Amino acid sequence: MIKKSLQSLPLASTLTEEKRIQCRKQQNAIRPPFSNTPQQPVLSIMVRKTESPLAPPFMVSAPGKVIVFGEHAVVHGKAALAAAISLRSYLLVTTLSKSHRTLTLNFRDIGLDHTWHIDSLPWAVFQQPSKKKFYYDLVNSLDLELLEAMKPHIATVSCDEPAELRKIHQNSATAFLYLFLSLGSPQFPPAIYTLRSTIPTGAGLGSSASVCVCISAALLLQVRALAGPHPDQPGDEAETQIERINRWAFVGELCIHGNPSGVDNTVSSGGKAVVFRRGDYSKPPTVTTLPTFPELPLLLVNTRQPRSTFVEVAKVGNLKKTHPTVTDAMLDTIDQVTLSAHKLVSSPEFSRDPDSALAYFGDLIRINHGLLVSLGVSHPRLERIRELVDYADIGWTKLTGAGGGGCAITILRSDAEEEKLHELMAKLDEENFERYEIVLGGDGVGVLWPAVLHNGSEEEGGEEIDQQKFENAIDNDGIEQL
Repeated sequence: MIKKSLQSLPLASTLTEEKRIQCRKQQNAIRPPFSNTPQQPVLSIMVRKTESPLAPPFMVSAPGKVIVFGEHAVVHGKAALAAAISLRSYLLVTTLSKSHRTLTLNFRDIGLDHTWHIDSLPWAVFQQPSKKKFYYDLVNSLDLELLEAMKPHIATVSCDEPAELRKIHQNSATAFLYLFLSLGSPQFPPAIYTLRSTIPTGAGLGSSASVCVCISAALLLQVRALAGPHPDQPGDEAETQIERINRWAFVGELCIHGNPSGVDNTVSSGGKAVVFRRGDYSKPPTVTTLPTFPELPLLLVNTRQPRSTFVEVAKVGNLKKTHPTVTDAMLDTIDQVTLSAHKLVSSPEFSRDPDSALAYFGDLIRINHGLLVSLGVSHPRLERIRELVDYADIGWTKLTGAGGGGCAITILRSDAEEEKLHELMAKLDEENFERYEIVLGGDGVGVLWPAVLHNGSEEEGGEEIDQQKFENAIDNDGIEQL
């Protein structure tokens, strides 16, 4: 295994009725290769698969992330610490026989299902010598001419859906297609890209970056720009592979968010944790990887309370204008908390005296949350979670991300009583919180090639994760079992 957010682009413009009709005609003309219709039964596809020298189905996955320390302070040039979580996105790539010449996105959890003809895509623009990019290039901006060439192909995506959902679908399609056209060629094999994810969307958990890492890794594998993964892969080679995946995932994030920090895709690619600081917004952030960050049991609770990052950031900005001395002091203190946590997790303390080190880490969690409350970015639902955890005395809680709703994280005590933990879970369920018992600081991008479960089944080499099994997996548990 390899281990180691601009407002939306103007591609989802309002469609006239004439364009909607045209869109539907184009969609009907391209039937997804796996649709179970009389014109193209599934059986015939499966027969042709066995007769064609196709690449086996393979899967890539990548984690979401949480900000552990430094929210809001990072906007003002301070440090922040972000870490990977064990909630992940999974992308299954199924190669089709060459006669199909189609490319299908099947992002099941958000309802995106779209097919393009490979030969109709704007290859001529992307293949111009002045435009052509290579897998090893460092791309840190989008080419507006390339985006313009993609517009007709994005406009047909989910054109009958409500505006908000269409925007999500078209942003996802933009990220995929820009990477596909940048890395691929007109001879690229037809394929279905099926995505499942256990990461809640719109909760500040890096779901889009996780998807972009999966897309980047899958396409780089298909163009044979990644060596391996293999058990004896040297560390420096693996680092190069991860950085290559990370660079192109950042391009995908540019398509979705316009001006992302690059932190989410860095954490999702490499796993574990990073400390980042962005003093000058005209330059990339300074990112320090923390490969020895310990894996910690984490309770992630989603308030289900919608929030706006823009509104919460503006709150702190206004407070800084009104009370500059006090606000600056709080932001400086948050910075010191982050640096203290960085020092702690970089020292041998966690392995020498893990209980004492965890308690120290928990103190920093509690202090950071208190400062964020003072900055006015908490929410009654977030405080209710903290109140319930404190009453159960099973760990240390803080908000994560912009605040105003979203999620809270709890680092669990090593001696937390099982009975109290069960009581807390029941209370959270009763009050309509969404909870996940996960791991903080886990692995980054991973590859399963071929997509086979070595589970002792009677199938040769193990049980293949095929299209149907992957699509029919129910909820997070079903996805993670695969």
